[in-house]
Amino acid sequence: MAVRLPISRMLRWLCGALLLAGVLLGGVQADWDFSLISRRAQALYGPLGEGQQRIDDWQHLLATQKQVSELEQLNVVNRFFNKQLRYVEDIDLWHQVDYWETPIEALWKGAGDCEDYAIAKYFSLRHLGVSSDKLRITYVKALRLNRAHMVLTYYASPDAMPLVLDSLIDTIQPASQRTDLLPVYSFNAEGLWLPGAKGNQKVGDTKRLSRWQDVLKKMQAEGFPVETTH
Repeated sequence: MAVRLPISRMLRWLCGALLLAGVLLGGVQADWDFSLISRRAQALYGPLGEGQQRIDDWQHLLATQKQVSELEQLNVVNRFFNKQLRYVEDIDLWHQVDYWETPIEALWKGAGDCEDYAIAKYFSLRHLGVSSDKLRITYVKALRLNRAHMVLTYYASPDAMPLVLDSLIDTIQPASQRTDLLPVYSFNAEGLWLPGAKGNQKVGDTKRLSRWQDVLKKMQAEGFPVETTH
């Protein structure tokens, strides 16, 4: 992950970045027109090259995994993006310190950093029918690497121990087994949570998260429909 701000500054930046209404692109109900999306992506980014096959493979995954269990969906999506993307820092890939990719940008490049894996997995699982209140994009400190990191977490129920979908490993494990990760905060389209002694505490909404909004706007330009969060 490219962000190197101290955790306290990262939190202040996040809380201060809330700007517009929280809409979620590519939700459960609307179909995704991949023919349109590919045409829009080519117009925006130029020839997709090998990225077109990765996008086609993503389309096939989404079309074939809707009827399987949520746990199987988690595993399939986690393995797919861990295989399809290679880790590259934002400064090297985009010449920016912190850049959040859409799933199409990630598959076009075949690369991204930790938040790009988490974002792509989030939108994929939402489109497969997983409720947004079960999914949170979670900032952690990777203790062994001594750096900020991002994962996707899945809550089978509000009070359940979350499962961690991580770009570092293919195995999905309960957070209690990921002692190498220290949670800092988490968010989805509906809220922002901070860890505490009594469990995660919701401390606000993310209706105005600016980088999230940037991703949504780019996805809309790519041809994805706009939907509400539920």
